[in-house]
Amino acid sequence: MRPSGRDLSEMRPVSIETGVTKHAEGSCLIKVGDTHVLCTATIEDRVPPFIKGSGLGWVTAEYGMLPRSTTSRMRREATAGKQGGRTVEIQRLIGRSLRAGIDRVALGERQITVDCDVIQADGGTRCASITGGWVALRLAVQKLLKIGDVISDPMIDPVAAVSCGIYAGQPVLDLDYPEDSDAGVDGNFIMTGSGQLIEVQMSAEGATFSRTQMEHLMDLAEKGVKELVNAQNAAVNA
Repeated sequence: MRPSGRDLSEMRPVSIETGVTKHAEGSCLIKVGDTHVLCTATIEDRVPPFIKGSGLGWVTAEYGMLPRSTTSRMRREATAGKQGGRTVEIQRLIGRSLRAGIDRVALGERQITVDCDVIQADGGTRCASITGGWVALRLAVQKLLKIGDVISDPMIDPVAAVSCGIYAGQPVLDLDYPEDSDAGVDGNFIMTGSGQLIEVQMSAEGATFSRTQMEHLMDLAEKGVKELVNAQNAAVNA
């Protein structure tokens, strides 16, 4: 029934390769099917002015899509002189999602910026960015712990995200682009490794949905996030 031939509750193949860039304190290339995102984490001994002197750390994110990450070339946002609304929305989502999984007191007064660059897009780029972004963040924090700049591990819980939706009348897990573009209902679920919800974005794209259907999508999301967290842990402990 699904264009890819997957079962309704089947994720696309997931792989996470770490240490893919030379200079970043943490980096990974996450592949969720044909969606590929390069995630890097940069540590800076400064924080935004609004928390300076508070003793709290900060995690923020930037997101972008390369011009040929899609079927036709997109114009670079830098040439337009400003970021699009979608880009701003997604990078804010990534930042607040990752902050939910970190103890900012234990991090200390420093900032970690997670950059998520979409190399190839086939649906679920924001979810892959959050999932890979946590891996890059985890690796950067491990370096702080190793050199003794941070004494207590500030990483509270893994953070991962997956899309679910109703396609051809059926709840499905991890939508690829053909499904995403034709889904009646589309949702993104951001959760911790312990199953706590961080954010849920759901919308009726072509059909309304019931509470029962929403709960079914939640069940699928929990399954998907568990699989993603296992992949994250395997990557950072390799």
